[in-house]
Amino acid sequence: MDPVTLSVLASALAGVAEEAGTLLVRSAYSSNIKERRDCSAALFDAAGRMVAQAAHVPVHLGAMYESVRAVAERGAVPGDVWVLNDPFAGGNHLPDITLVSPLAADGQIADGQIIAYAATRAHHSDVGGMRPGSMPADSQEIYAEGLIIPPVRLVADGEWQDDILELICANSRTPELRRGDLRAQAAANRLAGTRLAELVDRRGLAVVLEAFTEVLAYGERRSRAMIASLPDGRYTAVGEVEGDGVGDDDIPIRVTATIEGDGLTVDFAGTSPAVPGNVNCPRAVTRSACCFALRVLLPDDVPANDGTYAPLTVRTEPGSLVDARRPSAVVAGNVETSQRIADTVLAALAPALAARSQTAQSGPAGLPAQGQGTMNNLIIGGRGWTYYETLGGGQGASSRGPGPSGVHVGMTNTLNTPIEALELEYPMRVERYELDPGTSGPGRHRGGAGLVRSIRVLEPATLSVLTDRRRHAPQGAAGGGPGAVGRNEVDGVALAPKTSLELAAGAVVMIRTPGGGGWGSPEPSRPPGGSGWSGPTAS
Repeated sequence: MDPVTLSVLASALAGVAEEAGTLLVRSAYSSNIKERRDCSAALFDAAGRMVAQAAHVPVHLGAMYESVRAVAERGAVPGDVWVLNDPFAGGNHLPDITLVSPLAADGQIADGQIIAYAATRAHHSDVGGMRPGSMPADSQEIYAEGLIIPPVRLVADGEWQDDILELICANSRTPELRRGDLRAQAAANRLAGTRLAELVDRRGLAVVLEAFTEVLAYGERRSRAMIASLPDGRYTAVGEVEGDGVGDDDIPIRVTATIEGDGLTVDFAGTSPAVPGNVNCPRAVTRSACCFALRVLLPDDVPANDGTYAPLTVRTEPGSLVDARRPSAVVAGNVETSQRIADTVLAALAPALAARSQTAQSGPAGLPAQGQGTMNNLIIGGRGWTYYETLGGGQGASSRGPGPSGVHVGMTNTLNTPIEALELEYPMRVERYELDPGTSGPGRHRGGAGLVRSIRVLEPATLSVLTDRRRHAPQGAAGGGPGAVGRNEVDGVALAPKTSLELAAGAVVMIRTPGGGGWGSPEPSRPPGGSGWSGPTAS
C-alpha cells in the first residue's frame, strides 16, 4: 500500500474509534464517564489484534485484546454484543465493564463474515461488592469486589437480552446508571460498525482489510527501529507498592529489561508473590503497563496498535503480584500497581535512552523525571449513590521545561469531576480545590504541582482510598530534586495509603496528591547586576 493511502486509511480507522468514544462520553449517564471520561474505545481486526484506538485510558487499551480474544473463542457473530469484566478472562478489574461487538462488512448483520470487532471499556461506579463504589481498600478475594461477569451475550441477533441486563443492574447500588451506561457502550459499538461499513463502501473490503495489515506492520517497523537504536544490554530497576490494604509493608517490584537487536523483553523475576490484599495485577494489566512504557519511548506520530507492541515480550511468574490468579483480589492492582509497574519499567529503560541521547545527533534527550505515580483513587458512597474519582497531581519536569501541574499521569488519562457536577449529583460539598506549589520537585525545571481536594460529606457514608506515593517520593532526573509525597486525611487525622472506613455526616476528607520530580540541578541565584556570585540554590 502506498504511503499516502496508508496514512489516509490509518486516520480513518482511528477516527472510527475516536467517534465511538465521543458518542459513549456524550450519551453516558454516570458522571464518571460523561464528566471524567473514564472509558476507552478501540477497533480490532478479525484475529483480535488492535488496529486503532482512541486516545483514552492506557490501562484499558493495552489489555482489551484479551477481552476480544475471550469473546471470539465463544463463537460470537455479527449482531451480538458481548459483555464481560472478569479479570481472569480478559478484564482489568470488576468496575471496568467491556462490551465487544463482532462487525460484518455491511454493518451488524447476523451470520455475516466477521471482519473486525468494536470494543468499549468503561469504569462503572458500582458493580456491587462489600463497599459502595466496588473499590474497597480491604478486600482479600475477588468475590468481595463485586459481580463477576464472564463473557456472555448482552445483545443477540440485535435483540437485548433483558435477563442479563437486569442481572447486572440488580447487583449495583445504582442500577439506573448501570443500565444507561451499558446502553451507551452498546450504542458506541454500533456506531463503530456503521462507520466501518461506510469505509468499506467507499474503499472496498479488500483495501480496508489490507489497511488493517499494513497499519499493524507499520507500527511494528517503527517500534523495532526505535528499540534497535538503543544499546543492547540488561537494565534493572526496583520499585514498590506501599502496602496492600491488609498490611502496610512495602511490596517489591523487580524489573529486568533486556534489549537485544530490535526486541525488548521485560522480566519480572524476583517480584513479590501475590499478596493477601487487592494490589495484585492480572497479567493483562501488567502487559498494559509495559505497553505504555514502550509507547512513551516512541515518537508521537507512531500509531498505538498491537503491531507497535509486537517487539515486546513480557515474562511473569504465575501467582506473583504481577500475574495474579483467581481468587486473588485485584481491584487496586489495575489502578495503583499498574502505575508502579510503569514507573519501574521506565526507570529500568532510562539508562538505555540516556546512552542513546549522548551519541545521537537528534532524538529525545532522555525521559522526564518521575510523575506522581498514583491515581489517588477516592471512593465515597452512601444509600443509593456512589462517587468515584481519580485525582491529578504533578508530572515530572524534563529537559524541555517544567512538568505540568494537576494532571493525570501514567496509566490514567481522565479528567476531574467539576465541582458543580459533583455537588449537584452527590450529598457532598467541595470546600477546597487548588494546586499546592509546595509539592513541586526543585530543579532547573521544576516538577509539576500536586493538588488538594477537600470534600465534606453531608450524610453518613463509606470512604475508600487507594493511593500510593505517600512514603516514597517521585524522583527527579539529571540532578533535580524529588516531588513531595501525598497525604490522606479525615478531619485532620492522617490515613494509611489504602484505607476503608465509615464517615459521619459533616466529616471532611482531604487528599493532597504528590508533586512531580524536578529536572536538572537548580541554578545558583544571582543578585541583580551581579557576576560570578554563587548564592544558595533555588528552592
